[in-house]
Amino acid sequence: MKQNHFTIFLSFCCCLNVFAQQSTEVYLAELKQENDFLKIDSVINISKNEGYDNQPSFFDNDNILFSSTRNNQTDVALYNIKDSSTIWLTNTPNGSEYSPLRIPSKNAISAIRLDKDGLQRLYEYDVNTGESEVILPDLKVGYHVWFSSDIIVCTVLIENRMDLVISNLKANTNYTVQKNVGRSLHKIPNSNLVSYISKTDDSVTIRSLDPITLKSEELIATMEGSEDVCWTENGDLITAYDTSILSFNPSSDEEWKFEFKIKDQDVNGISRLAVNPLRNHLSFVSKDSPKIIVDRQVETFNARDINAFANCFSKDVVVKNFPMDILYMGRQQLKVNYEAFYKRTPAIEAKVASRIHVGQTVIDQEVVTINGNQHHQVAIYEVDNFIESMTFIKDTATKIDPEIIVQEQLDGYNARDINSFLQPFAEHVKVYGANGELRTQGIEEMRKGYSDFFETTKDLHCSVKNRIVIGNKVIDEENITANGESFSAIGIYEIENGKIARVTFLQ
Repeated sequence: MKQNHFTIFLSFCCCLNVFAQQSTEVYLAELKQENDFLKIDSVINISKNEGYDNQPSFFDNDNILFSSTRNNQTDVALYNIKDSSTIWLTNTPNGSEYSPLRIPSKNAISAIRLDKDGLQRLYEYDVNTGESEVILPDLKVGYHVWFSSDIIVCTVLIENRMDLVISNLKANTNYTVQKNVGRSLHKIPNSNLVSYISKTDDSVTIRSLDPITLKSEELIATMEGSEDVCWTENGDLITAYDTSILSFNPSSDEEWKFEFKIKDQDVNGISRLAVNPLRNHLSFVSKDSPKIIVDRQVETFNARDINAFANCFSKDVVVKNFPMDILYMGRQQLKVNYEAFYKRTPAIEAKVASRIHVGQTVIDQEVVTINGNQHHQVAIYEVDNFIESMTFIKDTATKIDPEIIVQEQLDGYNARDINSFLQPFAEHVKVYGANGELRTQGIEEMRKGYSDFFETTKDLHCSVKNRIVIGNKVIDEENITANGESFSAIGIYEIENGKIARVTFLQ
């Protein structure tokens, strides 16, 4: 496939700064109970810090501990909910602290310290003075939970796995309960039990454990791909799947129950959950928002930092022209292409003129100046931890206004008038899904699909939140209401010979 200079530039516009750990943020949400279901009223970012912010736990009802990166080290921060303020509890230039927890009956915290000499041990820190002393000098602790002021249940790193160990500080003993466990350890409220994640060859389950009698029982399997859980004071177990919160009560439920979905666009997956004792606040961790990752890639592209730029892409990134014209694949090939592009292009700058962001998809309308000449383009980014794919739409000359034609079909849609809705479409129109699958072909097939939908959906309405027009294409960010529910969608409409010839829905 042919690639001109402008096409090669397009694939450059993405990058993420490189950190020792994945860039994450700590969030706080208000919890409420309505009709036996949990509900979230507000979600705020409490770390607001570039880099690694993770592992929240409640010091008390109004204060949250978490690990946060500053000055190339990770220290323990304390966020006060009432004052919306943050203070630092540790400052360890020769190491970093992780997984902070309050120590029972003390004004102190414990945390895993990873020292620059490679040692990884559990330490105690005085909250007032910051002074520290090692608690378990002989164990390489991964995660821990306080069962009592004298007994710690922890995971210990052994070769390429973690083992569950009960450490008795008074008796100075360490007993291995099970080999190969996960990271989520919690005291089960109103009981003499802790919970842990058990891993076998064919299952990952949540189990309870009595650290005194060593009795253990299986509670429920984890959600696929997630081993982060927490407990509420009334005995509900909470977990997350993508951006949805689910609960399970061992005394009354047989399976996970959906509670709510967090729709904040900045929340990019949920992990590391914590609930305060009053059960009115939930804290969790999210990866960087897709739009933050895309913003950073623009900054790094303009800075001509080829390594940071390349490392913002996934190893198997796909770079293409819209809709499915693959230019090349792979981070390494991208780096090679752009190193050559920078060498022969002394002056370049990209600016974002407008943006659509829905879920994992970010669509930017960009103005690019190359050696003094301005170009207009649209870049479609699919983002997870990295940019997984990047698709470009070039600006092409057109004699008609495509926006007028797309607006006509929208007006017909909202009027639920099938003839008015279909009139702007070409006879052989094709409708595609995000992965290029053909959903509908021909106007009569569309008529069959939409006629009953218009007739039965009395509250049907679509509003355009954002619209990008480039060449013969219109990209709409749509909010659709149907049967009492609302959802977002992205539609790309292509105009040929005065009609909509092709539609691609990305969401």
